[in-house]
Amino acid sequence: MKKIQVLGMGCAKCKTLLANAEAAVKALGIEAQIEKVEQIQEIMKFGVMTTPALVIDGQVKSAGKLLSTDEIRKLLE
Repeated sequence: MKKIQVLGMGCAKCKTLLANAEAAVKALGIEAQIEKVEQIQEIMKFGVMTTPALVIDGQVKSAGKLLSTDEIRKLLE
């Protein structure tokens, strides 16, 4: 099972990235644990300076960019 984390303080882009990640998982029909990380201390542990950020299985895949559902799906395939 994939672990997907969306890092962000709750801005509109962060919420959209979370929704896009959920849509990508659904489109692929895979099982994934999706988590929203809003605490600045936790976000900083990933070395991310700009949000929103997408982390898949502990690896930062994107930071400071709003990925589309298709872009996330490609990262998960």
